[in-house]
Amino acid sequence: MSDLLAFTVLGLSAAAVYAIAAGGLVLTYATSGIFNFAHGAIGMLAAFTYWQLRYGWGWPAPLAALVVIGVLAPAFGALLERVVFRGLETAAEVTKVVVSVGVLVACVGLAFWCWPSEARPFPPFFGGTVVDLGPVNVTGHQLLTLVVAVVVAVGLRLALHRLRGGVAMRAVVDHRELLRLCGGRPDRSSMLGWALGSALAAVAGILVAPVLQLSVIPLTLLVVNAYAAAVIGRLRSLPLTFVGAVVVGVAEAYAIGYLPTDVRWLGGVRPAVPVIVLFVALLVLPHARLRPSGARRRAWVPAPSPVAALAAGAVLVAAAVALGGVLSPSDSLLVGRGLGLAIVGLSLVPLVGWAGQLSLCQMSFAAVGALVMAHAGADGRAGGLVLAFLVAGAVGAVVALPAIRLSGIYLALATAAFAVLLDRWVFTIPSVGVLGRRVPLFESGTVTVGRLDLPGVSFESERAQLVLLALVFALLALVVVVLRRGPLGRVLLAVQDSPAACATLGLRLTLTKLGVFALSAGIAGVGGALLGGLAGSVSAQTFGFFESLPVLLMTAVGGIGAVSGALVGGLGLVVFSLFGRLSGAFDPLVVLLPGVAAAGLARDPRGVVAWVVARWRELGGAAVWDGAARAADDPLALDALLAAGAPALERAVGEVS
Repeated sequence: MSDLLAFTVLGLSAAAVYAIAAGGLVLTYATSGIFNFAHGAIGMLAAFTYWQLRYGWGWPAPLAALVVIGVLAPAFGALLERVVFRGLETAAEVTKVVVSVGVLVACVGLAFWCWPSEARPFPPFFGGTVVDLGPVNVTGHQLLTLVVAVVVAVGLRLALHRLRGGVAMRAVVDHRELLRLCGGRPDRSSMLGWALGSALAAVAGILVAPVLQLSVIPLTLLVVNAYAAAVIGRLRSLPLTFVGAVVVGVAEAYAIGYLPTDVRWLGGVRPAVPVIVLFVALLVLPHARLRPSGARRRAWVPAPSPVAALAAGAVLVAAAVALGGVLSPSDSLLVGRGLGLAIVGLSLVPLVGWAGQLSLCQMSFAAVGALVMAHAGADGRAGGLVLAFLVAGAVGAVVALPAIRLSGIYLALATAAFAVLLDRWVFTIPSVGVLGRRVPLFESGTVTVGRLDLPGVSFESERAQLVLLALVFALLALVVVVLRRGPLGRVLLAVQDSPAACATLGLRLTLTKLGVFALSAGIAGVGGALLGGLAGSVSAQTFGFFESLPVLLMTAVGGIGAVSGALVGGLGLVVFSLFGRLSGAFDPLVVLLPGVAAAGLARDPRGVVAWVVARWRELGGAAVWDGAARAADDPLALDALLAAGAPALERAVGEVS
């Protein structure tokens, strides 16, 4: 009985932290309509800042807490709302999520830059004080956490129902435009909601830091546990959110206390309990009905001809051949990795760019492909690559089952939960049984992945790997372009524009979503298999949840609706990684820059390639291009070509000068 009470107290203490974090998450979503994936990262930054003030500079604890929670965190939240998120009300859900994830990644990069990895002791509040409550003892830190959670719950209740600012924030939730007509200022209310939400994230981060210690990734992933509580509250109800936090916290504590420790495959279940609760909540709880979408800005979705795609692919392969002749083996590997990530990014084009189905687990599919290649293609058989596509596609179809009833941020959360579930549980299992055969996973930490070896063609050298990756990207890009111009491409765009209209017209949304998820996962699996062969060996960390985020962000920066956007995104990651080669001090830029670039999508969600094309047309490039095409057939058209191109050239020179 005493053990049960002890684990219950432990669970309630954790639940108090989850409730505070989830309360802030719900508050920002309710007042702005944007799900803040960076909520945990804000709490992480607050915990590091508190440590700097309290232990780095020796400030008194109350003063350090007051500055962080009462000044810096609210100011940071208000700044994010004003600079990054304001104006995204009419943006597509994909853009909102990508910008929010970009802020998350930027915060992580900022933390790595300001606080390089080293041990930073963060003792609990009140030291080793223990309060005797009869059958169970409670530490002073646990008691403080519970008291703060109660104060936050009561304070939010009073603020939202008794204060004018709180009532205005609730009015933003109910009807933003009606509040404006009544003389209210919804933008100011949203900013207040973000400031308050960031302050709550800071409180949660500081309270949980003594438990997790100061570590960037675990503190950032705290928000995944809070996701489950927020989803149980349906992102609107604070009382249900607090109930959800209790469910998550107590379930996690009981799993720690009562799951057998001598069964190895259960070892990863304990840290995965909040993710499992989140997955179940997403599947069981009611979801929003299909509704027609309003006027929303979506990604740029060009429809190039297959001939143009074939020509561009030939240029890419030729460039890879040329580069392979001049680059060193290590540089060839670096560029080859960029092409491999571009293949994974290409998998997002039909799924996210066309269909608007958010996925935060593409690198998990890539991990499946790498594992299949390691076992089925160990001697370089091409069948391993085909099997990687099929098995990853099948896993993608299984993950897509929730997509039948989920959309928007709920789908993004489900895919994030899947990725974290693989990291915390599945990839910690030594092996699995498939058709009576034992298949090792990451049993020894890493697995060796063989390079493709076709009859008469060897891809063993780094140069050959570079050409192979370029060739595979070009072929897959051609397939994607053909699909874009066919019925499937038009159906996927229609699904993104209006699922309700598609359902009304009799389109099979379920099969469509399953199909595009399987296709996307299969392409990512091929990318993972080739990345594994390029590196020679891979570990679970190679394809962790956080590895999926830069791929998504940079593909969105390039243009998530276009094949060229995936290529720009993959190669952009390589360019950013060059900063790490200059100096170890620049390593955090490799993480920071993709996040900053993605946050810039709040101003123009179409991406870099669309921007370049638009500028090209503004400068008259289209006329030059058309003239070039005519000149190729008719030399007499050369004068017309020059006449069309001269003004464009003059404007370009004028802008540069």
